[in-house]
Amino acid sequence: MSRYGVKPADLSGLKTVSLFGRGGKVHTGLFAAPPRAGMGLGEWLDSLPRLLAADSLRAVVDAIHGARAAGKPVLWGLGGHVIKCGLAPVLLDLARAGYATSFSMNGAAAIHDIEIAMAGYTSEDVEAVLPDGSFGSAEETGHEFNEALREAAREGIGAGEALARRASRLANGEFAASSLLCGAHEAALPVTVHIAVGTDTPHTHPHVDAAAMGAATHHDFRLFCTLVRGLDGGGVYVNLGSAVVMPETFLKALSTVRNLGHTVRNFTTANFDFLQHYRPKVNVVDRPHAQAGGKGYSITGHHEIMLPLLAALLMERASLRGPVGEAAP
Repeated sequence: MSRYGVKPADLSGLKTVSLFGRGGKVHTGLFAAPPRAGMGLGEWLDSLPRLLAADSLRAVVDAIHGARAAGKPVLWGLGGHVIKCGLAPVLLDLARAGYATSFSMNGAAAIHDIEIAMAGYTSEDVEAVLPDGSFGSAEETGHEFNEALREAAREGIGAGEALARRASRLANGEFAASSLLCGAHEAALPVTVHIAVGTDTPHTHPHVDAAAMGAATHHDFRLFCTLVRGLDGGGVYVNLGSAVVMPETFLKALSTVRNLGHTVRNFTTANFDFLQHYRPKVNVVDRPHAQAGGKGYSITGHHEIMLPLLAALLMERASLRGPVGEAAP
């Protein structure tokens, strides 16, 4: 016999309803179809369940392809991990196919990319060099990054354009094709770099010029505002692997252009990351569409898998529908 002074609830009087009258949100018409050997990526996408993340992935593919077909911008905001994962060639290929019209990134992404252009590698072993204080002290990285920002301030251009130009000048021919900055410079594709002071290793270099840094990155914020303005009526903004800087920059840019009297409505946003963080969820996926139409999507997965998958789906769609979204002959 129990020693407790309370007894379990008596459920004998609970009212039930018929399963067949109740219905359900999930039904077999939404279920996945088994994959088959030789199926194309488009067929594979269609075979996924008509539910949750699978539907979000379909929607993002449709939105990006639709923007391309309609001549609307597809803006990509990047975190440093995307570059460290070796995805610059995939992003540049998307740009060549019309699925990326600009790249905006935090300082870390630009640093990793310019190191790749110069040396073919990046991402030092922090734990090994932090104890003696040599973390982030690479001479070439700090000098060239800061020199690019000085040139930007002198010439009245942005950090992204100056860094892309400098990366192209410094690039080892063997590695240039792996650099997003080099590829964007060659194609005259807009690049903006959004620097948070104190977060990046070149900020500790003796050659740093804080005034030049501020001028160059503020130029890029204003350029980014112009790019965001173009999202109205069918554009797409993809936040890829930036948890703080790019989501905050995007929301400020969106508010700025609306404050200046520009209508920016009915566009699509997507956040791709291996963890869903607060700022991308609210600043990219949710808040931009409040009272403004459009929709945002969150898709979780590792960049080194999810971006190539998204790119492959888009490339197959392009091959089937032609350069402006029409059926291929």
